[in-house]
Amino acid sequence: MQIYVCVKHVPDSSAVITVLGDNQIDENVIFLLNPYDEHAVTEAVKIKNSLPDSEVIAVCLGKDDAEKTLRSALAMGADRGILVVSDAPHESIEIARVLKTVMAQDGIPGLIITGKESIDAKGMQTMFRIGALFDFPVATNVIRLDIEGDIAIVDSELSGGAVDTYEMSLPCVIGAGRGLNTPKYPTFPDVVKSKKKVVKKIALAELDIGTSKADMWIVGLEPLVLVRKPKEITGDTDEVAREVIRILREEAKVI
Repeated sequence: MQIYVCVKHVPDSSAVITVLGDNQIDENVIFLLNPYDEHAVTEAVKIKNSLPDSEVIAVCLGKDDAEKTLRSALAMGADRGILVVSDAPHESIEIARVLKTVMAQDGIPGLIITGKESIDAKGMQTMFRIGALFDFPVATNVIRLDIEGDIAIVDSELSGGAVDTYEMSLPCVIGAGRGLNTPKYPTFPDVVKSKKKVVKKIALAELDIGTSKADMWIVGLEPLVLVRKPKEITGDTDEVAREVIRILREEAKVI
């Protein structure tokens, strides 16, 4: 089985992001493998280890520097990588079309895994668009994945902690959630071995991705400004506890 993992080169979540102009950021910050994609790579390698003759191919669209992210995926156990090189920013419609074209040209996908979202754009669209282009079933925020023959059985976590279970025919597209696994971070020998693995680079201009009837673009970016309004909770212990629970449930909506 050929297992493709779509990964993204994103700014470090701890980086201070500066907006330049209307719709760009200062990219003089550390970029790395999207954290949700770490779960995708880990799961792909786990499946490969349980299925003989399987191969994990990490695929990325980004600038030449994104090879570092592919090397991270290779160090985590992917067998080889494909980097479509483009200096321009891309939205999810075009990203999906590019990744679909590359995977279709490279081989026959038996399973496609992505992170459920990227920590920069948080669009949560690419996996669905890839599925639509291939006509594959899609499940996102997956916290359990079992392969039984030509069927994938998945648990998909919804808001509030509810879980739906699906049976999907292979090939399919999986959006990995944080609960799917604990990422296996590479050791020094893994990093050394990854440098010898193949990363194929393809210029975006070399691909015939055709034209799309739809597109999107970033109109503007604004820095996020957090305004905190402290509120004192008074009363005895029971009253304070009840008010905290009410706030968490009705205002913060986290329980």
